[in-house]
Amino acid sequence: MFENLTNKFEEIFSSLKKAPSLNETQVIEGLSEIRKALLEADVALSVTKQLIENIKLKAIGKDIIRSTTPGQMLIKVVYDEIVKILGDKNSELNLNAVPPACMMLVGLQGSGKTTTAAKIAKYLEQKNKKKTLLVSLDVYRPAAQEQLSILGEKNSLQTLPIVKNQVPFDIVKRALSAASLNGSDVIIFDTAGRTQIDLNMMAEIKEIKSLANPTETILVADSLTGQVAVNVAAEFKKTVNLTGIVLTRVDGDGRGGAALSMKFATNTPIKFIGVGEKIDQLDVFYPDRIANRILGMGDIVSLVEKASEGENKENIKKTEENLKSGSFSMEDYLSQLRQMKKMGGMDGVLSMLPGVSKIKKQMDNANIDENIIKINEAIILSMTKEERLDPKIISSSRKKRISSGAGVDSATINKLLKQFKTMTNMMKKMSKGGPEEGLPQDILNQLK
Repeated sequence: MFENLTNKFEEIFSSLKKAPSLNETQVIEGLSEIRKALLEADVALSVTKQLIENIKLKAIGKDIIRSTTPGQMLIKVVYDEIVKILGDKNSELNLNAVPPACMMLVGLQGSGKTTTAAKIAKYLEQKNKKKTLLVSLDVYRPAAQEQLSILGEKNSLQTLPIVKNQVPFDIVKRALSAASLNGSDVIIFDTAGRTQIDLNMMAEIKEIKSLANPTETILVADSLTGQVAVNVAAEFKKTVNLTGIVLTRVDGDGRGGAALSMKFATNTPIKFIGVGEKIDQLDVFYPDRIANRILGMGDIVSLVEKASEGENKENIKKTEENLKSGSFSMEDYLSQLRQMKKMGGMDGVLSMLPGVSKIKKQMDNANIDENIIKINEAIILSMTKEERLDPKIISSSRKKRISSGAGVDSATINKLLKQFKTMTNMMKKMSKGGPEEGLPQDILNQLK
C-alpha cells in the first residue's frame, strides 16, 4: 500500500534527518522533491500545490531552521499537512435514523460495489451488532443480483429475495417493507453501475435516493484508477451529494494518488478502504494512520488491533509472559503464525512496521518465500503436543514422522527448528532492550 510514495519520502527524509541544521535553500530543495514524489504518485496537481504551499508556510521559518532537530521538525510539518489533506479524523457511518437506516452504494461498474456491500454488512453486524439486509438494485448486469445473494449466503448475511423483472424503484419499496417486518436495522442498497457516468444512471440514482432517503450515500471507487477515481467522485458529488467514499484495491495501489486527492477534491470523507477480496478485508480509514504509513513510520496501532481481533486476551498475555520468561513453545509460535496469516501474511504485517521499505528490501534480497507461514504451520500441526512444548526432544525418528505428516523433507524441519531457536533468543533480547534496525541476517537466511 502506497509503497512507491513511502519509498520516495523515506529517501527524501533520510538526508534531512541527519542534517544538524537546515537553511531555506535546503528546505525548498526538499519540498521540490516532495512535490515531484506526489505528482509521480498520481496525486492531483491542485492537491499537490496546496500541500506544498501549506508546508512551505510553516517550514520556512525561524522555528524549524533554528530547531535542534530541523529534519524531524520538517517531517512533523509534512505529517500534519498530509493528515489535513486526508481529512483530519476518521468519519464514522451515520446510522442515526428510525430503523431501518438506509445506505446506498454508488459507483462505476467494476469498482467493487457488490463485494463492498457485503463487507460493510459484515462489519456492521460484527462491530455494531446491527441486523442488516442486503439489496441488489442492479437489474442490468447479468447475474448481478445472484452475485450479491451468493455473497450473502456464503457469509451468513441476509439478502432480499430476487423477484424477476422487477424495476429498481419497486425493489426499494419491497426492501423497505421487508426490513420493517423482519426487524432489520440497516438496509444496504447495491445500485447498478455503468462503464461510464451517464444521464440515465444519475437519474435512476436520484429516483432511488428520493424514495429510500439514505443516511449514507457512499461512492465505491477503485483506487488503482488514480485520477479517474477522483474525477468520478467529483461528478457523483455534484449529482447526488455523497456523504462518504470507500476506496477499493488499496492493497494493490503502490502510488496512493487517489487516497491523497479524494477528500481534498470532493470535500467528502473516505470512510473505509478495501485491502483484499476477503469479507473481513475492509479497514476503517484513519487519516493519521495512513499519513504514518505514507511517511514510512508504520502503523503499529492498526497492527496491534488486527493482532488482537478475535483473540482471547488471556491467551495473548500468556504468550507474552512465555516469551519474556524463555518458555515460548511451538504452541505459542503456531498461534503467532495463525495471527500473521489473518493479518495478510508477512506482507500484511510488514506494511504496518516503521521503516518498512528497508525491511522489505532485505526480504527481497534474501528471496524469502511467502508460503513459509503455511509450511511451518503444517510442520507444527504434525508434531505431538509433547514435541510442541519441548522441541528439543525432536530426534531423527521423530523428524521422519513429522516429515511424512507435513509433506516436507527433514531439511525444512531443521530450518524451522533453527529459526524458532534464533527467533526465541532474539525476542528475549528485544523484551529486555530495544529492537534492532531491520531483520538479523540469520533470521533472513532461515526464512528462505
